Amino acid sequence: MGELIAVLSGKGGTGKTSLCAGIATALADSGDSVLCIDCDIGLRNLDLSLGMGNSGALSFVDVCSGGYSLQQATCHSEYPRLRFLTAPLNCSAEDVDMAAFSKMLHDARAQFDYVFLDAPAGIDAGFRLCAAYADRVILVTNPDPAAIRDAARAGEMLERMGKDHVRMVVNRITPRLFQTMRITVDDVMDETGLPLLGVVPEDVNVVLASTFEKPLLQYTKKGAAAACRRIAKRMKGLPVPVAIR
Repeated sequence: MGELIAVLSGKGGTGKTSLCAGIATALADSGDSVLCIDCDIGLRNLDLSLGMGNSGALSFVDVCSGGYSLQQATCHSEYPRLRFLTAPLNCSAEDVDMAAFSKMLHDARAQFDYVFLDAPAGIDAGFRLCAAYADRVILVTNPDPAAIRDAARAGEMLERMGKDHVRMVVNRITPRLFQTMRITVDDVMDETGLPLLGVVPEDVNVVLASTFEKPLLQYTKKGAAAACRRIAKRMKGLPVPVAIR
């Protein structure tokens, strides 16, 4: 059985979706079968970060309703082992049939090595929908004090939900900003009470890759792309050091 991974953030603007896409494509590029599901109903953007903005993808509700199978999920043109389901436009997280959603995820774990759920920012219904079924959680924050505070709150909620495999990624790091703010990654870990999965530098290529409708890992090999590859390796248990480069 594969792993179901929820990618969450307590606050918008942390780069959660681009990070989800980067890690997923890194795993697919290494030979793993990956399914990405955009669960940000109403504000879906995972297709852009994957370089699939013009793919005309099925929504996960299409599969939940029984009209389509998981193998009909849109296949990535650059990463044949990666498939994608987008979020529906005409419902809310509260409207999702939980039994059908649960069955779809159970089937997905049987068919893919990794299933990524890109949740909406915040701790509302979409957050709970994704976290409820996750085998592990990647909680994304950045050095902004408000984002760190919200990550700590999200971590507390996950603990109350009984989620004990939660790891934090500190995204959009600028070393000079850390120096000016007089904080370190260790300070962020202490504030949130969460173990670290990885750090990702601020990188203009994230925006450029999305603008030119290319996956980040196809657009560049450095910066955030290299960080996503390191995180993907650590997720597979490989001894890769945490570094910003």
